[in-house]
Amino acid sequence: MQRAIDQIRASKLASHMMQFAARGALQVPPAENIEILVYLALHNKVFGELARLTLAGWDEKACLASASDPQTSTEVLDYFISPDNLRPKLLPALLENPSVSEGELAKLALSALRETIETMLKSARVRSLSSVLAVLRTNPYLKKEEAAEIDGFLGANQFGTNQSNAVSAEGEAEDDTQPASAAEQAESATAGPQAEAGETQAGAEKPDAEVSAYLNEHAHEIAAEGEKPFQAIGGIVELLGPDYFPVIEKADVPVPAPAAARPRVAAKKAHSPLEPERKNTLQKINALDVKGRIQLALKGNKEERSILIRDGTKVVALAVLDAPKLSDGEVEKIASQKNVLEAVLRQIPLKRRFMKNYIVVRNLVSNPRTPLDLGLGLMKNLLTQDLKNLSNNKEVSDTIRKLALKMYKQKVEDASRKK
Repeated sequence: MQRAIDQIRASKLASHMMQFAARGALQVPPAENIEILVYLALHNKVFGELARLTLAGWDEKACLASASDPQTSTEVLDYFISPDNLRPKLLPALLENPSVSEGELAKLALSALRETIETMLKSARVRSLSSVLAVLRTNPYLKKEEAAEIDGFLGANQFGTNQSNAVSAEGEAEDDTQPASAAEQAESATAGPQAEAGETQAGAEKPDAEVSAYLNEHAHEIAAEGEKPFQAIGGIVELLGPDYFPVIEKADVPVPAPAAARPRVAAKKAHSPLEPERKNTLQKINALDVKGRIQLALKGNKEERSILIRDGTKVVALAVLDAPKLSDGEVEKIASQKNVLEAVLRQIPLKRRFMKNYIVVRNLVSNPRTPLDLGLGLMKNLLTQDLKNLSNNKEVSDTIRKLALKMYKQKVEDASRKK
């Protein structure tokens, strides 16, 4: 027999039965009754308001059972966790329910008031989700001691991830020699690039205190990466640009260029002032191991940083953001790039110097590559015009566009009231 909720979705239920459904009066299991009410509240223009009122007064025990059950539909859980519908007594169960997405928890963290913040900080699941904690850290109602507590959770999560990576690397390694001691590992982490990389690698600077500190701090991650070679996010063609390579025929079957045309191609390449420098830089980077690339990321020039920020090895790409010579203009460009690791975009807001630059914030929110929870957390900093532009940006998610439009209208209304 077809369930009542399926009949309602298919518009097969009579009008008077729909009214019964909106009052929660159908003879169906409690969980299905809640699912029906949520569906009507969200999708039915005629009975939606009645369904919302019914849900607001629905039996708390039945609601708690649905909020706790991982098998409850995503639509119901999202309705319950929404700040507009949230019941304080359901919140602990919702926070621990693995079927409630991190994105929904991040939205809640963004707009949470005092009572909700306190409950979230008591949740074991929330304390383990760095993405949610990062958004909660930006909440204006957060107390100073709570911010310090969140920083501690974030640090513990990062340490746990590093430890896990190190254990995984040790488990996979097959070596006949004795494991290196902690002191030997630290010495290895601070060593310069490997000798077999040749003159290009040997010519790099000897690691100074700053480089050594970074290598020591990320020793476990470096060990986990092993000898991973450089691999650009998005591919090498996108990295160097189409002008770097000879023109490729557009025909389905490649046709050799006429002999007369070949000197022209060579001449064109010879006249490109960027090619020798690019080629040498890329060759240099390709010759380096992970530690050598980290050293170059911290001490290299602007062009080297622009390539290494797109390194598929996270610990290398993140080193670029710690480079002392990294300029605001470079960070603005990185914040808008779609061909960098998500970890790079997440790291930018954690550095106060970068967040003082409005263009960086705007570029991050407008970047479709930026994680949803991060974009939502930064939107409150945007100016009215940028919110309007963002609401029309079809590259970003629907959630970002809708919230941008809502915030834009609110700011316009607030400005009108002040006049």
